[in-house]
Amino acid sequence: MPLSEHEQRMLEQMERALYAEDPKFATALEGSGLRRYTRRRVYQAVAGFLVGIALLMAGMVFQQTWVSVAGFLVMLGCAVLAVTGWRKAPKPGEQQPAGSASGGGGERRHPRQRRSMMNRIEQRWQRRRDEQGQ
Repeated sequence: MPLSEHEQRMLEQMERALYAEDPKFATALEGSGLRRYTRRRVYQAVAGFLVGIALLMAGMVFQQTWVSVAGFLVMLGCAVLAVTGWRKAPKPGEQQPAGSASGGGGERRHPRQRRSMMNRIEQRWQRRRDEQGQ
């Protein structure tokens, strides 16, 4: 279920506050390894798409239908990889689940890890509020 506009604004405010209060902790939660992996995958898919275009054109120039069809299939496959890779890239502030870069069953453990991450954030927030109140 997507977040409402109000919830998105609240989440963005919380992210900004986290970055302002503890940038080192916020950077650790970014999941930059998975983002780098998916970004590289998208770039490779774009390069493959360009190779597919070249194959398609070469097949047309040399009147080889099978080369054109192969080029089109390469283009189609790379477009699918680019779109799915872009959608799977985590947003800044999301934690990378264990084993997700290899695609090995990290989805089952993700809700538990998200809860523990949220619990840690809430505990730190509560500690800071208690310290400020004293």
